[in-house]
Amino acid sequence: MGGIRRLRWFSFSLAIVAELFLVPANLSGAVTDGAAAHPYTRSEAMVPMRDGVRLHCVIFRPEKAAPGELLPILLNRTPYGAAQTDAQDINDEMPELAASGYLFVFEDVRGRYGSGGAFVMNRPLVAHDTPHDIDESTDAYDTVDWLVKNLGGNNGRVGIYGISYDGFLAAMAGIDPHPAVKAISPQAPMTDVWLGDDFFHNGAFRETYGFDYVQQMEGQKTDVRVESRQDTYDFFLAHINFAGAAAAAKMDKLPTARAFITQPAYTPFWQAMAVEPHLTRVAVPTLLIGGYWDQEDMWGTQAEYAALAPHDSSHQLFLVLGPWYHGSWLGNGSAIRTRWGTLDAGRATGDDLRRNVEAPFFEKYLKDRPGFTLASVASFRTGANQWEFYGAWPPSTGVTPATLYLEPGKRLSFDLPPSPKPQDSGAVASYVSDPDDPIPYRHRPIQSTYARDSQWYTWLAEDQRFATTRNDVAAFTMPRLDHDVTVSGDVMADIFASTTGSDADWVVKLIDVYPDSAPAPDSGYQLMVASEIFRGRYRQSFERPSPIRPGEIDEYKWSLHGVDHTFLKGHAIMVEVQSTWFPLYDRNPQTFVPDIMTAPKDAYKPETMTIYGSPEYPSHLDVDLAK
Repeated sequence: MGGIRRLRWFSFSLAIVAELFLVPANLSGAVTDGAAAHPYTRSEAMVPMRDGVRLHCVIFRPEKAAPGELLPILLNRTPYGAAQTDAQDINDEMPELAASGYLFVFEDVRGRYGSGGAFVMNRPLVAHDTPHDIDESTDAYDTVDWLVKNLGGNNGRVGIYGISYDGFLAAMAGIDPHPAVKAISPQAPMTDVWLGDDFFHNGAFRETYGFDYVQQMEGQKTDVRVESRQDTYDFFLAHINFAGAAAAAKMDKLPTARAFITQPAYTPFWQAMAVEPHLTRVAVPTLLIGGYWDQEDMWGTQAEYAALAPHDSSHQLFLVLGPWYHGSWLGNGSAIRTRWGTLDAGRATGDDLRRNVEAPFFEKYLKDRPGFTLASVASFRTGANQWEFYGAWPPSTGVTPATLYLEPGKRLSFDLPPSPKPQDSGAVASYVSDPDDPIPYRHRPIQSTYARDSQWYTWLAEDQRFATTRNDVAAFTMPRLDHDVTVSGDVMADIFASTTGSDADWVVKLIDVYPDSAPAPDSGYQLMVASEIFRGRYRQSFERPSPIRPGEIDEYKWSLHGVDHTFLKGHAIMVEVQSTWFPLYDRNPQTFVPDIMTAPKDAYKPETMTIYGSPEYPSHLDVDLAK
């Protein structure tokens, strides 16, 4: 939610290169390369909502608009401070649209920066029975209504966009939208902060993120980032649980922190925040954008597409997935070749998106201009480093289902494992998980999420050898490939496991192991292609956690999300299983307690985790292989 997003408002800014889309890069002369600055005049307004609260807007009008020319409005609603944006930002981050000519409007959501009212984190949608029934969809509606009636020189069409929290706001604007809203682009949108976005993943609490972000958003009307000189690994270990850490920071009375502590399960409080249950129609043309290595909101983009796709009878839903971390497709700097960690796309993928998808999308629906040719889904296939185009996501054609089995000897294979000998249990790996020595999720020291020297942004692409060498990680590896293998679509983990304790976390990583002969620094590099966590107490129900029976073999099945990646010849495919991922995720005591947020110190105990791999208990990953 914060981080990159708090660098103002985050435009959309990928792209997909002209030759790939077979469209002229200048959009029939409407859009230039944006090299020249396009001046804008700035004004402000306080826009009334239906309940009398006024929201602060900053408006930019192009100085060189032709006399009498009517322009569309591009609206970004944000909790990160509309006043921070200036005309240079527009030119830097949206050069094509800046050159074409739009009325840009940036609005502080209620309770933030210059706006009145009270801020509510991911304010839930409500029934609109009275003027006092407000949410982000009604605030967007009222803002658009005021703008088209009061902002001179507009053509009556509005586009709404945003990244992360702003992406959540853009999605809400597409639910019962104002008639003037003709296009929206939710990018890396927060969609369900308990199931798979910022605060929880499958019940496991994202401790460092929740700790830092809630202080930024609820500790004051502006967002002041949390800075700490201490390794956060040591800080959270010392304070035992989240309640202890929150009390130490004097944030335990903040609304969302209180919800963390008192409602750790998927209660109606969290369910009400979720966006996807309300995505029952594609009301306006919608362009969803997301990154495969998004450390904050990877889940939201794909979840919203999955919710909307069955309702896309008018073919107005579009999706782009690329080789990005959170918001790294932003226009400012996206002309630089996409290269971070060991990932090298070999091209400026941000320019590709912005020039050939994002700008043409708004040009088509807000100005009736030709040039938008994306049929449905564009995905950048890493490894092969090329754009692929699909009729749906995950791809339904051109792929073959396959199974990656965890086998004896720490082997990984596409073949069903053999039956164990009568005296064997079928176990293929076992390790002791010690909550007092949890596995760090990235290289230490681990800085505060948005500290100035934080490595938060790119950690999903860090070399995993620092974890693979530990005794509390089970790594299963396939022999070096004698041909390219491409995984395209959703990856599902299906793990059969037991624990000597009464609760457990399970983390599964799909890893591309580079050959030792690769040039430095890629020699032997272990790149996470997909990864996700599941909290064992929720194996039967997210709403009603239950203890695990010690020694009993249970099945745990969850999504590692979509990927589009080629494991090149000479590389190896690896799957890792572990039970801590700290301090991004809080420690599971591994003994069942009613509320992990307040678990006492003596509840945290080392336990033995056992993974099984046999025809009866076939731990595996379900994947789709591109033909």
